[in-house]
Amino acid sequence: MVVVTVGTGIVLAALGFLLLAQVPEVAHLGSWSAHRVGDRPPVPVAVEAAAGVCAVALFGSGSLVAVRVLGELARAAGVCRRLTPGVGGVVVVTDAVPDAYAIGGLPGTAGRIVVTTGLLHTLDDDECRAVLAHEGAHLSDRHHLWTQLTRLVAAANPVLRPTARAVRYAVERAADEAAAGEVGSRRLVAVSLARAALAKAAARRTPADRALGGTRVVLPATDGQIARRAAAMLAPAPRPRRLLGAALLVLTAITFVGSSATADQLDDRLDRAEVPVVVSDPAEAGAHTARLHHGADPSAVMLPTSPAPSR
Repeated sequence: MVVVTVGTGIVLAALGFLLLAQVPEVAHLGSWSAHRVGDRPPVPVAVEAAAGVCAVALFGSGSLVAVRVLGELARAAGVCRRLTPGVGGVVVVTDAVPDAYAIGGLPGTAGRIVVTTGLLHTLDDDECRAVLAHEGAHLSDRHHLWTQLTRLVAAANPVLRPTARAVRYAVERAADEAAAGEVGSRRLVAVSLARAALAKAAARRTPADRALGGTRVVLPATDGQIARRAAAMLAPAPRPRRLLGAALLVLTAITFVGSSATADQLDDRLDRAEVPVVVSDPAEAGAHTARLHHGADPSAVMLPTSPAPSR
């Protein structure tokens, strides 16, 4: 995802800069000929303009989310430092709503597993152990950093938003599988997570919901993820998807090669557009450069030369 986002940004920025480099003032700063830069453009000018606008907009969106992500991670790190873990490194808070979650901050900060008294009263010991193993897997594998990274990538490349959602689901499934390996039972993990989710949803229902007899109970995870995860845990353990991994590596390589080729082509075009000025009269040199930067054909501009010295 990161390589695809960076590669897309490079291509958009290169196309946008190609149009910007044709502005006489910009060409003058880079010592380029505006005429040569714009000679036989690889794409229409409208495409270059659209690419430049997209590059600026996506860079701004990514930068804004990056600031937010760093702020949230810093605040989470502060919370982790203030929480004092109890037995087994777990922080127990008094709350009737059954819940358990992992808090992870900036790299190098020790995370915390938080569990409410409501959850401890709802689940039995084995079920609590399964839920805590799930949250412990989140911390040990630093899943919060991966989800925040995909959030940043999706902001810089909206096309990858479905992939970011898939990554969030994937880290939950990874934690489920890790918990099953620790407690030794896939069924126990499925039942524990389902019971915890149902209890949390029931505790947060409004009086109107309670009056309906529970017909509108909604699991807290969006898009039915708890149901999907529980079904996955009741099924046999998944096999490694080597073909999918290989396909992703090929896509990453193609993106890297394509963006590198785009950057090289831009660099070559700018190199060819450099203005060589070798004259004896400084005033004529300045006038020559100005004519080139304002779109004059280099072949039509004659440079004055100094007379050959007599011997």
